[in-house]
Amino acid sequence: MKFDTPATTNPIDQLKVIGKPTDRIDGPMKTTGTARYAYERHTEVPDAAYGWVVGAGIAKGRIASMDLGAARAAPGVLAIVTARNAGKLGKGDFNTAKLLGGPEIDHYHQAVALVVANTFEQARAAAQLVRIAYTRAPGRFDLAAEKDAAQMPRADPFSGEPQTKTGDFPGAFAAAPVQLDATYTTPDESHAMMEPHASIAQWQGDKLTIWTSNQMIAWGVGDVAKTLGIPKANVRLVSPFIGGGFGGKLFVRADAVLAALGARAAKRPVKVALQRPLMMNNTTHRPATIQRIRIGAASDGKITAIAHEGWSGDLPGGQPETAVNQSRLLYAGANRLTTTRLAVLDLPEGNAMRAPGEAPGMMALEIAMDEMAEKLALDPVEFRVRNDTQVDPEKPQRPYSQRRLIECLRTGAERFGWSRRNAAPGQQRDGRWLVGMGVAAAFRNNLLMKSAARVRLDNRGMVTVETDMTDIGTGTYTIIAQTAAETMGVPLDRVLVRLGDSAYPVSAGSGGQWGANNSTSGVYAACMKLREAVASKLGFGAVDVEFADGMVRAGERAVPLAEAAGTEGLMAEDGIEYGDLDKKYQQSTFGAHFVEVGVDAATGEIRVRRMLAVCAAGRILNPKSARSQVIGAMTMGVGGALMEDLALDKRHGFFVNHDLAGYEVPVHADIPHQDVVFLDETDPISSPMKAKGVGELGMCGVAAAVANAVYNATGVRVRNYPITLDKLLDRLPPVV
Repeated sequence: MKFDTPATTNPIDQLKVIGKPTDRIDGPMKTTGTARYAYERHTEVPDAAYGWVVGAGIAKGRIASMDLGAARAAPGVLAIVTARNAGKLGKGDFNTAKLLGGPEIDHYHQAVALVVANTFEQARAAAQLVRIAYTRAPGRFDLAAEKDAAQMPRADPFSGEPQTKTGDFPGAFAAAPVQLDATYTTPDESHAMMEPHASIAQWQGDKLTIWTSNQMIAWGVGDVAKTLGIPKANVRLVSPFIGGGFGGKLFVRADAVLAALGARAAKRPVKVALQRPLMMNNTTHRPATIQRIRIGAASDGKITAIAHEGWSGDLPGGQPETAVNQSRLLYAGANRLTTTRLAVLDLPEGNAMRAPGEAPGMMALEIAMDEMAEKLALDPVEFRVRNDTQVDPEKPQRPYSQRRLIECLRTGAERFGWSRRNAAPGQQRDGRWLVGMGVAAAFRNNLLMKSAARVRLDNRGMVTVETDMTDIGTGTYTIIAQTAAETMGVPLDRVLVRLGDSAYPVSAGSGGQWGANNSTSGVYAACMKLREAVASKLGFGAVDVEFADGMVRAGERAVPLAEAAGTEGLMAEDGIEYGDLDKKYQQSTFGAHFVEVGVDAATGEIRVRRMLAVCAAGRILNPKSARSQVIGAMTMGVGGALMEDLALDKRHGFFVNHDLAGYEVPVHADIPHQDVVFLDETDPISSPMKAKGVGELGMCGVAAAVANAVYNATGVRVRNYPITLDKLLDRLPPVV
């Protein structure tokens, strides 16, 4: 199905199933432990051996020698894979460094060996016997030290151009009566999902099957094939359940490739799970940023000049953290400059983490907006409202398909009691607590990607959907079932959804907030094709046909849907392909975050007291799971504001707190009640579902809202995340 004109009334608009707060259909499996994750596929692979990954003990240099003798002689050892015996290996399109290192070492904990044994304990014990001598080389580990050598990266479809200019920023900024010039930093952060990167690999002749934890099945198939030098047709990836990804599982990692190499060497299936320290240092992370923001405004609060420059680092050939990109779109202003620069660092790979670009970018931009509002003596909500725009500020001829940022801000302010906020910082107290409120806008682009599905109808009236789309805990099974049920006119319990298998049609996959809108649109396209087949089979011809209550109706005639299937069933396969509507219209999602905090006047301890998110993100397909996504994102935003920091050893180039004991994330005690409001919105420019994404929007701006609330409570402005009490203590107001 080609989507190149705005959607009109269609079967989804019935809203009999779509738009209802529906329990997740995978919930019972998750809560009873019957949803089997990658490492648990014991039925399919009952005789799997175990692999233990050995990570490099240096960040830069080469392996001088590797003694495997003692490890090979250890009990139960079946094989040891290294770069010397693995055969010729390529590098996947989505991997910055080789997944099996040696003799050159690209980063700390780069995989250099896999020990395969009969049991997990035997593999782990034997791996401790591998003796490696290294020749260290100087490395570049400090972004601040490498900042001046950073270069503009290449443009790509996700990052866009490294620099944009509109009007005369230097002149307009110099002439602005009110100016802000501030620098902000965000630290390296880890995905820290519950399920580790894990895979089981099995060879049958030259055919390889990998049960793995991966968000983007088709990307994974391509990278496995390219790395191993085998045809894509010989690779099958299976990933029906994923215990969290946050972008860390967008790409194939060492567990999948080494499981395949280990299975080939041991001549039996092999399972590999990355140890938690390797999840932090071997896989990907959100890279640290340095961001300079300059804003010039007239005395009436209208922005006349805005510039956002960002620096981040990655391995050679990597990509930047595009922290400046939302500043190209979010606020009006005739004179504009954005620049992204990338430094070469010898650290583990920096890459996508939930809301890449906007999450760290708005951590800076939305503090800057708060600071500028104070300089102008304007309420922070009003300042944002005055600088709203209904067109792309860099391309004014390009309007937004929908943009309801003002309504998000106004609605949130009213519901949160924003009018009770004392604009003077450090004035509101509740016993020993200094109390403050903060606000930030939320913004995330709506990305369109092709997505396909196969739909089957059997003679029981059951509809089965097959697509390689994945569910990373986001409720994909449920919204796809809702889409099929709505389109085919059957109850939800008459739909079976099968996901996460490369044997199925290629979907958009889970990432970038694009999963829900695109994957359901692909399912809708396949269902519409199946409806045509049903109507033709039943002899309805070209007349208007209604699919409802398991029946097919036209005029006075009504036939059970199951009757069209016959004994062999009916099948249709189709997908959604987009025209150029996203070129004609800027498609984005918007929101507003409001946060109240308390700061202990004596200790500087910060406690979040209340949170509210108001979101405008097109049609909400399932308000229950969408709310779950937003409150999870809000929680992650609190982590980014107050806790999360991969502590970097700048001497040796590794993340020190590489486990869940040392890497702090919010827990239940840290998070108060959270309110979520979805504006009633449909966007016919986006897709036939008239939906967008929401799972990453819920995070964008949260950290800044927390930071702004801390400032309002204390009068202490912190521009370097995370906001820990040591950054407050010596500047707090008097306790008395």
